[in-house]
Amino acid sequence: MNTLSILFITSFVFLPVFALAQTYTDVPLPSPSFTGKKSVEEAIKARRTVRHFKAKALNLEQISQILWAAYGVTANDLYKSVPSAGALYPLDIWVAAGKNGVEGLEAGVYQYIPKAHRLTQVKAGEVRDDIARASLYQSWMAAAPVIFIITGEYERCTRKYGEKGIPYTYIEAGHAGQNVFLQAGALGLGAGIVGAFHNDVIRQVLGISRNYDPILIMPVGYK
Repeated sequence: MNTLSILFITSFVFLPVFALAQTYTDVPLPSPSFTGKKSVEEAIKARRTVRHFKAKALNLEQISQILWAAYGVTANDLYKSVPSAGALYPLDIWVAAGKNGVEGLEAGVYQYIPKAHRLTQVKAGEVRDDIARASLYQSWMAAAPVIFIITGEYERCTRKYGEKGIPYTYIEAGHAGQNVFLQAGALGLGAGIVGAFHNDVIRQVLGISRNYDPILIMPVGYK
């Protein structure tokens, strides 16, 4: 086999792998704050479901704080901000950022990586309208600059607890969702919550696999 043939085969084998590696964009997040201006009691009292948002961008500090509150690591590189059966943590948090929705963040879908406290882009482009259509045409959702999606990967929990692992995952999603509500409120933001959507279509819109089952969708922005 001549040198030219070897180079051709090498390029054919390794170019797709290289291209795939370039598909993803890592976004480091600012460190979260562990003190705030509003007490837990005040945040609970003020909590409301919001369905109207201003066309005003959020910043990465706000996104970082909400993600940490929802599912961030709090101790020993393991324990997170919500209780989890067996500390198995079957949830994933996804961020659908709109065009000009977050300062310094391109429109697209991002996965939150708790241990590294960063985002990884899994899909580029605007998807808020598609999420709203997949959520029984709840158009108000698309006005929020950012939409958080909480998914469950049940096998992480069912491998230890059997079928009980599925409701355990739902319970955990409720804890994470409440943390989003309270942290958004403490930052002067509003959050909505949606449970009516077509799971398969949401997965397709986000560009994620069937392992991840959407449980809650939470638009967030200025009230």
